[in-house]
Amino acid sequence: MSHRGAHPEDPRLFGAAVLPRLRAACEELSWLLGRDYRLEPALRAVSEHHQLDARQRLAVQRSACSPGQQAERLRRSLTPEQATGAAWAIDGFNLIITLEVALSGGVLLRGRDGALRDLAGLRGSYHLIDETTAALALLGEAVRRHRPTRLQLWLDAPVANSGRLRSRIAEHAAAWPVAPEIELVPDADRDLCGRSGVVSSDSVVLDACATWLSLASWLVGEHVPSAWIVDLGA
Repeated sequence: MSHRGAHPEDPRLFGAAVLPRLRAACEELSWLLGRDYRLEPALRAVSEHHQLDARQRLAVQRSACSPGQQAERLRRSLTPEQATGAAWAIDGFNLIITLEVALSGGVLLRGRDGALRDLAGLRGSYHLIDETTAALALLGEAVRRHRPTRLQLWLDAPVANSGRLRSRIAEHAAAWPVAPEIELVPDADRDLCGRSGVVSSDSVVLDACATWLSLASWLVGEHVPSAWIVDLGA
C-alpha cells in the first residue's frame, strides 16, 4: 500500500447529496445515546431507517455521541493557546494515520465533539506509506510551534510494524526542539485514560482523559486545505 486514500465508493457514499441524510442519522443516534439506548440496536435502527451502507454506518457511529458526552468533551478540550507549553500524551497510530489519510485524499469525519477521525482503521497491522514522512513533518511543525514541556508518544506494540514506525518517528524527532518519549505498550488507549494533554480521537479515551487537544484538526486545517472532511456534527 503506497497511499491511504479514498475508497472507490466514497464519492457516492459521502457526496454532497447524501450529507443531509448522514447528518440526520448522526443526530438521531446521538439523541438515542443520550437516552441510554445501547449503541448496537440504536445504530442498527438508525441505519435501517436511513438505508445506510456499511461504510456510512461506520462513519455515523464514529461521529455520534450523546449530548452529555459532547458537552463534557468540549469542556475538557484545550485551545491551541492552552496546549502551548503543556505536556502532550499522543496516541501515535491514531494521530499519524489520520494525518496520512488527510494527505492521501481519504475521507475524514468531523464528529459532534469536534474531533477529526478517519475510516482507515488499523486491523492489527500498519505499514509505512508515501505520506508517512509528510505526516511526521506536520507533527514536527506542531512541536516547534507549541513547544510542549513533555512529549510522550504511545504505540500499540501488538500492531505489526509498530517498531518500524517507532524508528521512523525517532529519525524525524532528532530535529525537533523537544525530544519525544516513544513507548511501545500493550494498549495505548488504556495508558492514555486519565492523562492531561491527550492527543487522540478515540471516544473511550476522550471520555476518560483529564484534557485533550484536537491536534489532527489543527494541523489539517492549517496545512492540508484540500483535505476531504465530512462534517457530521453540523
